[in-house]
Amino acid sequence: MSELKIEAWLDDSADAPAALVLREYLTPVEGRDGILFPPTFAAAENSRDFPGGYNINDLGAGENVCLVDSVGSQANRIEPMFASSEYAALVPQLVVIAGNKTVSILDAGHRAADAIVRCSELKSGLQTAFKSLKQGDAVPLARLAPTSLVFGVWDSRDTQAKAPRLLAATIHAFNVAKLTRSAQYNPAVDYVEEGLLEKTEDKTALNAYSERGFRHVPASGTHGGVIARGDIRRDVTLHLAALRLLRGQTPDETAKLRAYLLGLALVAFTRPAVGFLRQGCNLVIDEARKPETRLVFPDGRRESSSLTHGDALAFAKRAAEAFGVGESRAVNFDKEAAKGDTTGDGKNKKTTKKAATT
Repeated sequence: MSELKIEAWLDDSADAPAALVLREYLTPVEGRDGILFPPTFAAAENSRDFPGGYNINDLGAGENVCLVDSVGSQANRIEPMFASSEYAALVPQLVVIAGNKTVSILDAGHRAADAIVRCSELKSGLQTAFKSLKQGDAVPLARLAPTSLVFGVWDSRDTQAKAPRLLAATIHAFNVAKLTRSAQYNPAVDYVEEGLLEKTEDKTALNAYSERGFRHVPASGTHGGVIARGDIRRDVTLHLAALRLLRGQTPDETAKLRAYLLGLALVAFTRPAVGFLRQGCNLVIDEARKPETRLVFPDGRRESSSLTHGDALAFAKRAAEAFGVGESRAVNFDKEAAKGDTTGDGKNKKTTKKAATT
């Protein structure tokens, strides 16, 4: 695929594509009938709305869909790729030294709006960048933290600036049968019978024995995974229409900004991101069903795309050079800033409360 073809996706014309979409069909490493373990979630405040456990939605007529990996989880799995190998040169490497740990902004859950970067020497620059974003200029944030524009960010605890996800991915399993499992823990010896621990009827003491592994402990009817009777599907969307809303201060800045972010998004879009998701959930491409990549146009047309990871990486490198990758920095976490962030004036407290309940 030529560079000219990719750059055409950035045109502001009415016929420019709205999105690039990828559909991958997956299977457990054990086979199509293998058991896989989705994530478990806490119960809703009203447990009748959601009692906790697997996120399985009933579609009616005996069909359902189960969330295997959320959009946020997929983003957090993909974004750290930009800290390694040849991808590292595409973005500024910002790290915060916090105690004995060094944390990359690429690993921070809230990206440029995360507490660990907000309470560091990066605060002033990021605050300025977020304010510029609210005023319609995305270039300053792209200089500092471009992946925050690719994977989405909300500065909910300060400026309230938002940038939607340009790249969104999820994994779902369809028509799943939910399983349960039981287990029994047996201690190495009977500690009470052998006189190694005191015999007691005190519930607090017995609970302590159990918690510390000194008693037999049954576990019955716990989450046992699911079997997918339908597809296991990873859907990835690169929202080209959203990308074309981002601007710089001049037409030239805007063109270079969009090309740079498109390059980063395409590299992430085309790099395989499945595999070991969690214990009991190791997924691979279903060899019997090829992935499908399509350009989707405003009028509903869908055209097959032959875009490869090599194409995307070559385009990204050229676009990054033209835009100018921001400076990499290692900064210190500011304990006093963190203290002030948590004990700020009423305005800051109100903002924090609003962000937490929105």
